[in-house]
Amino acid sequence: MTLIVIDPGHGGSDSGATYKNVQEKNFNLEISHMIRDHLVSTYEVNVVLTRETDKTLELKQRTDFANALKADFFLSIHNNASGGSGFETFIFNGTVPNETVQLQTSIHNKVARDILKKYNILDRGKKRANFHVLRETKMNALLIEVLFVDNEKDLNLLTNPSFIMDVSTVIADAIAEALKIPFKSKPIEGTLYKVIAGSFSDRENAETTLNKLIQKGFGAFISTTVIDKKTFYRIQAGAFTDKANAEALVAKLIKEGFESFILTEYGMASLISSVTLKADKGYEIQGDAVLNAKQMDAYVRTINPGAPELAELYLSHSKIYNIRGDIAYAQALHETNFFRFTGDVKPEQNNFAGIGATGGGANGATFPNASTGVLAHIQHLYAYASKSPIPAFDQKVDPRFDLVTRGSATTWKALNGKWAVPGTTYGQLILALYKKMLESALIEVEKERNTLKTTIENLEI
Repeated sequence: MTLIVIDPGHGGSDSGATYKNVQEKNFNLEISHMIRDHLVSTYEVNVVLTRETDKTLELKQRTDFANALKADFFLSIHNNASGGSGFETFIFNGTVPNETVQLQTSIHNKVARDILKKYNILDRGKKRANFHVLRETKMNALLIEVLFVDNEKDLNLLTNPSFIMDVSTVIADAIAEALKIPFKSKPIEGTLYKVIAGSFSDRENAETTLNKLIQKGFGAFISTTVIDKKTFYRIQAGAFTDKANAEALVAKLIKEGFESFILTEYGMASLISSVTLKADKGYEIQGDAVLNAKQMDAYVRTINPGAPELAELYLSHSKIYNIRGDIAYAQALHETNFFRFTGDVKPEQNNFAGIGATGGGANGATFPNASTGVLAHIQHLYAYASKSPIPAFDQKVDPRFDLVTRGSATTWKALNGKWAVPGTTYGQLILALYKKMLESALIEVEKERNTLKTTIENLEI
């Protein structure tokens, strides 16, 4: 598999170009992360960064790292300064293979077509220079100067999340196209391994166990089945096409004290998915929220007392797109394990929906702040639920918006096999969690009602 090393220029004590209160090193790291995330989530490729954080690295450390890995391609991301404007690329000014020149031409031209024209950015051309990272690397190497941090027009773009996502995505696609890297293949669905964390003849017992699972951070829901004319309530904690993944989840459940087993359904995965996708039935993604922000934040704090207060953001952004913000919030709880971020996505990414996190260590997209992360989540749901364009007054911040078949999932259950693969019960898990939120809110409402009723009864006038 192709191995790419991406080098976010500068870092740590070396801030790179500075202007006002911005530092080049931060733009370099953000763009590098997004290029990496798009590549690994979309293509059959391995990508590593010379630095993942704000870390000081000597130039020799960067090239030694890439050479030791025997990478196939080296990309250094920088931003310019000193009074200019625009985009430019560099390769070594000494002897280089024709392939290096061709790669520069292919990548540069695609960015020019898809980004420079769109944002009216000056094309400063394809250049050559005696930069250390181009001279000392033993593979094809390219250095990109995205824009100028000390040019007001360029800086406005660099501080625009929509532009950062656009340019990062196009650079990633340009690299994949130039290196002829294939797209990720879709998994073949066949035998499905369901993880059952309990089976009960009494629904109340099943509900009790389900609550305990949720408290421990496991996503699960209750499904019913009839055996010998008797109804059983099964708690399903996962469904996998890879038996090893199912066995790993069973081991985790048993370690936490939940007796679990694997239920194998042969040849059912594709059947379940196709029925769900064709039917597109169930609770619609678009519509009004029922819960308020106070109720939503209160619920998550019963599981994770340190959870951030994001409910207001979910309700305000979702209202613009007519998305049920309270259920989108439930989806975020499912994706982040109640904002504890125990999977590949980390808290600092502000990615509450697992956008671009396709497994296998892929971290997914990164957003500059919580509001942008929530908006990207809502826009991704909007892409599935509607064929209408993004409102003219809003910016597209979801990096995978255009990868969605518009209007292909109008209900939460219709997200099965789309948002999560195979994900044959993905929508059910979200709705089951939302039901818990509603029940929790109802209990509090009843308490308030009883308090008001008692006060009225005891009121002396």
